[in-house]
Amino acid sequence: MCLILPGQVVRMNEIPHFIAGARVAGDGTRFGEVFNPATGRCTARVSFAGRAEAGLAVAAAAKAFPEWSRTSPLNRARVMFRFKTLIERDAEALAALITSEHGKVLGDARGEVARGLEVVEFACGIPHLLKGEFSESVGTGIDSWSMRQPLGVCVGITPFNFPAMVPMWMFPIAIACGNTFVLKPSERDPSAAVRIAELLKEAGLPDGVFNVVHGDKAAVDALLAHPDVAAVSFVGSTPIAGYIYATAAANGKRVQALGGAKNHLVVMPDADLDQAADALIGAAYGSAGERCMAISVAVAVGSAADPLVDRLASRVRNLRIGPGTAPGVEMGPLVTRQHLERVRGYVDTGVEEGAKLVVDGRGFRGEGCEGGFFIGGCLFDHVTTDMKIYREEIFGPVLSVVRTPSLAAATQMVSEHEFGNGASIFTNNGQAAREFAGRVQAGMVGVNVPIPVPMAFHSFGGWKHSIFGDHAMHGMEGVRFYTRLKTITARWPGGKGFGAEFTMPTMR
Repeated sequence: MCLILPGQVVRMNEIPHFIAGARVAGDGTRFGEVFNPATGRCTARVSFAGRAEAGLAVAAAAKAFPEWSRTSPLNRARVMFRFKTLIERDAEALAALITSEHGKVLGDARGEVARGLEVVEFACGIPHLLKGEFSESVGTGIDSWSMRQPLGVCVGITPFNFPAMVPMWMFPIAIACGNTFVLKPSERDPSAAVRIAELLKEAGLPDGVFNVVHGDKAAVDALLAHPDVAAVSFVGSTPIAGYIYATAAANGKRVQALGGAKNHLVVMPDADLDQAADALIGAAYGSAGERCMAISVAVAVGSAADPLVDRLASRVRNLRIGPGTAPGVEMGPLVTRQHLERVRGYVDTGVEEGAKLVVDGRGFRGEGCEGGFFIGGCLFDHVTTDMKIYREEIFGPVLSVVRTPSLAAATQMVSEHEFGNGASIFTNNGQAAREFAGRVQAGMVGVNVPIPVPMAFHSFGGWKHSIFGDHAMHGMEGVRFYTRLKTITARWPGGKGFGAEFTMPTMR
């Protein structure tokens, strides 16, 4: 709660919607509180949209669509080029804004902006990416060709852990393809979305092409049910992804809904264990584990287990934890007090289930961290696949070590988990790496790379309960998702008739 002492005058920062090229205040009846996770203090409140505000945003996008879709891909790309320049200009300020509301360290926030910018750069090539195929003389005097055309109003519903990057994995391609867009960012760290909208307007994007509405389930449901919305993109937890997919599809929308993860990193006995331990520390505890591609399970094969756990324990105990703006800090706070308690609860459960808690971060106390949503790094050993801490996504700085006798057993373990987002292997054996990469049931695989997030010109997406829908995100998969295929077959008779044809023409 935002507490105001008697006699204290507080001018609370109000975070508005952004509709049709302008900031739009809410009606004041519904709002959420935004915190600085490093201090635990409420710094702003954000307006929550209902059906009316969501409808205004969709109406603005629908109004802008005809003219924007007729704008040439070259001119749409030029807007993206100008937007790219503005993101580069304001990257440091945008990173600071992310840290102030999410809590991740500034270096990580800078990296988030950079990874989002890569998709903007990819979208700048949209004239080439939208080229269709042409076949001359598929029949006598008959040609056939294809084109990709925009869908209409697209919606993005994005999570708190990457308030700039994940939206930028969606809207640059959608807009460059000729669609208009309504973004519903997380209400926990909403300011980056509004700032991005302002930069798009500065880049010359016409009013209504990009809109932002904040809110909770009421806003989401209004967007999912709106008849003028053609497509929905989502990133979040698996239960919500399933709901988004089912609800949007039932309302006739095209949907891509990316869900949860339990990413494994297999460490073979022949691996460089110091490199593997360093990789696990960054991948498990970076951004306090609040990444959909965080490594939360280390699978130690055979004799790798004991020396790996020893290396990990010393590194976890020496993590530099504090406010994200402090120099040299490696891990910041969790995003909210509620999430902090949730993560602590998982650690409690792991102990109750019989896992060995090698490093316990629940009692972390750090200078300058009083009141913030901090927890220290936690490391479990001897975790088994029936434990809750193994099955469920914790989304915090908790790494579980599972021991297995062989590569085959490790590959089977990873493949049998309900999530299939990402998986990695650390080894010096090329055959082992090739075997694992080919057989493991996951959408993204790393070989001596702990977090195998594809570059923008490839595509991001998991398997199984980590995704609902047929299309992955960004890259050419993004172009395909945000367009629909049209194929044209034509002939010009030159004045000569062909007579009535009562069968399917065979293009002779």
